[in-house]
Amino acid sequence: MQYVYAFIIGGILCVIAQILIDKTKLTPAKILVLYVTAGVALTALGLYEPLVNLAGAGATVPLTGFGYALAKGVEEAVAKDGFTGIFAGGLTACSAGIAAAVCFGILAAVIRKPAPKQ
Repeated sequence: MQYVYAFIIGGILCVIAQILIDKTKLTPAKILVLYVTAGVALTALGLYEPLVNLAGAGATVPLTGFGYALAKGVEEAVAKDGFTGIFAGGLTACSAGIAAAVCFGILAAVIRKPAPKQ
């Protein structure tokens, strides 16, 4: 049943983003920031954790899940290290994902010659 919930929740998050792209003048970059910030805010309010427990990857894979991971990393680091955890927690929690994104970006640039949009 978790697969169904993951599909539904992930689909709803994607539909909301598509509506924002189609019906507003927001750029994709602004929507990305909005989604990550929403993930952090919903985690801080305690609303995103039940969604993650219900939908699993349907809630953690979209950009709101990145915000969730940042917030949880900061929360855990603050509990462990105190005030300095604010600065290191998010980066520590998301370092593998960030490194993978950079490596795959470089790989894509090497395989396919980047060109400006026309």
